[in-house]
Amino acid sequence: MFCLVDCNSFYASCEQVFRPDLRNKPVVVLSNNDCFIVARSAQAKAMGIGDLQTVFDIKPWMQQHDVAIFSSNYPLYGDLSARIMETLRLFSSRVEIYSIDEMFLYLEDISNELMDDYGSQIKKTILQHTAMPVGVGIAPTKTLAKLANRAAKTIPKCKGVCVLDTAEKWDWMKKRTPVNKIWGISSRFSARLADLNIYTALELANADPKHIRRYFNVCVERIIEELNGHTCLSLEEIPAIKKQIYCTRSFANKTSQLQPILDAVSLYVARACEKLRAQQSLSASLQVLLYSATYESNYYNSHQVIQLPYPCDDTRLISAIARTAIQYLFKSGITYMKAGVGLLDLSAKKHQQLDMFHPGQSAKTDQLMAVMDKINSSYGKNSIYVAAEGVHQKWSMRQAYRSPSYTSQWNELPEIQC
Repeated sequence: MFCLVDCNSFYASCEQVFRPDLRNKPVVVLSNNDCFIVARSAQAKAMGIGDLQTVFDIKPWMQQHDVAIFSSNYPLYGDLSARIMETLRLFSSRVEIYSIDEMFLYLEDISNELMDDYGSQIKKTILQHTAMPVGVGIAPTKTLAKLANRAAKTIPKCKGVCVLDTAEKWDWMKKRTPVNKIWGISSRFSARLADLNIYTALELANADPKHIRRYFNVCVERIIEELNGHTCLSLEEIPAIKKQIYCTRSFANKTSQLQPILDAVSLYVARACEKLRAQQSLSASLQVLLYSATYESNYYNSHQVIQLPYPCDDTRLISAIARTAIQYLFKSGITYMKAGVGLLDLSAKKHQQLDMFHPGQSAKTDQLMAVMDKINSSYGKNSIYVAAEGVHQKWSMRQAYRSPSYTSQWNELPEIQC
């Protein structure tokens, strides 16, 4: 049996962990630069606050109704996620981290009669260890486990745990699930399925897999098999290596000057290269992007892809090439609001293919990058950085409502007052 554990309104729940006064109250979390609402507690959803709604439109209304507003606090969310995943490993030796707030567990040697109690124990332990509310769905396939998790969260009688262990239970749930709510079925696919008079998960499960494959692809065929209890999607126990790494951000303040954009792009390169080195990869190509505000009369967006001289993870080299590309893309008289970089054509560092005319990245560079990463890991981000990044405070995200990093910064640890 597969078990899917999914945190409830993860970002909002993270903010409530160290703020007991906000539990069972409306909480929203904002996107980068405090532009949109990206997470809502159950109470905020009940008030009608929409996902990706602009803060500017409803900020006075939220303040009037005592809605707690928070800027995104990624260090806090990442640390709590790691603690949750570590706790879940107590319940299974075979796991797959699907996202920051979801994990699949493969349950062996547990009888179906004990599955409901086991799911309740998982939910209770996570709440005890991390104060994080979760939904637990258990079923014979990953797709059915997704449906079970949906039931655990939306059907009060389930109390956060749902086990779909018989065909009768599968059909009951599939009959009540719109086809666009099935894991792996996009809105585009659901519209095409509607042309075939398929509107629910049960109708899709009853369709001929080979016939559906002719209209779609093998992935939809596998979903049908999974909905009927036949395992097609195995557990991905080894984390997938990213094939591309992007770092794109809107500026806290729009600019028409070149130098601030150069500083920002150098900072984005540094962030992307840190992720590149963390997964032990090298990049062979670089993409640089530059955008103006969409509402500007002279709207402008452009990008350039550059092949690096050799596969590398050297922040200095990639930053220098990115800065040259930005100077080529930049046009005066335009107000810019966003830039970004993408590291493309990634390959594993231990299996790199060298050019016979170039020795590749030097061992000295490897040592320097390793030292930079170690210092920033030990003493905090930006403890050491390339001078081309400029002053970091100038390009930090607008986070007017950011909570403390309770678990990762010594000077922001919660204090107990007697």
